[in-house]
Amino acid sequence: MNEKHAAVRAESATLEEAVQRLVAILAILRKECPWDRAQTHESLRICMLEEAYEVCEAIDTGNFDNLEEELGDVLLQVLFHSALAAEASRFGLVSVINRECEKLIRRHPHVFSKENVKSIDKSIEKWENVKWKEKEGTSHSDRLATVPRAFPALVRSYKIQAKAAKAGFDWDDVSGAFQKVKEETEELAAACGVRDDERVAEELGDLLFSVVNVARFLDVNPELALNATSDKFIKRFAYIEGEATARGNKLEDMTLQEMDCLWEKAKLNEGCRHTCKG
Repeated sequence: MNEKHAAVRAESATLEEAVQRLVAILAILRKECPWDRAQTHESLRICMLEEAYEVCEAIDTGNFDNLEEELGDVLLQVLFHSALAAEASRFGLVSVINRECEKLIRRHPHVFSKENVKSIDKSIEKWENVKWKEKEGTSHSDRLATVPRAFPALVRSYKIQAKAAKAGFDWDDVSGAFQKVKEETEELAAACGVRDDERVAEELGDLLFSVVNVARFLDVNPELALNATSDKFIKRFAYIEGEATARGNKLEDMTLQEMDCLWEKAKLNEGCRHTCKG
């Protein structure tokens, strides 16, 4: 092992040393590892998304050991993209960090200046006001278009609707949103009736968008709500499969009615657990 490789193997004692160590390791990989040499911003795009989702998974499960690891993976992605940009003489890690520092200072005048804000709501209002001034000259439509397409579809639609609402384009209350869900459901059923695949896809999108609008009015995160329902479905499905196995049956050989009966039992068991907890 040469002296360079030995140096990056020593565990760091300070934040500065730790960052420098990771930067040095990445620099070695960019020179000596065929995979790392071949990477581009575009090829690493999916890695950034996956690592961010894995951080969220660690948070949701309360696994702090995993959270520590996944945060390191996200940091690596930040350093990797910064290194690629530096190699192309576009920007570097120092400018990335300094730009973020300046933005945080600029968007927190109530912290870094003499302005006084005593509530979370007021601090958020200040943040949004500064952001609005930074985007001065852009239209409301432009602001909607800045919500990244790479976001999960539910998250993106939620944010787009919230921005439109700030411009005054919104229902007076949730009843209007509920009525829209009803209308879109009817339009989807009509599209299915004429077997128009393109129209079905369009109407299904409209229905999902209107459901997200209801979630926004109810202050429910649609992404979290749908994930919770997916988890609930897995648990109930596992109950059906477990009961079927205990009876010596295979799911493939059961009727939908038999499986639905077990599904209802799974729901009853959940209700009993909730009652006991209450």
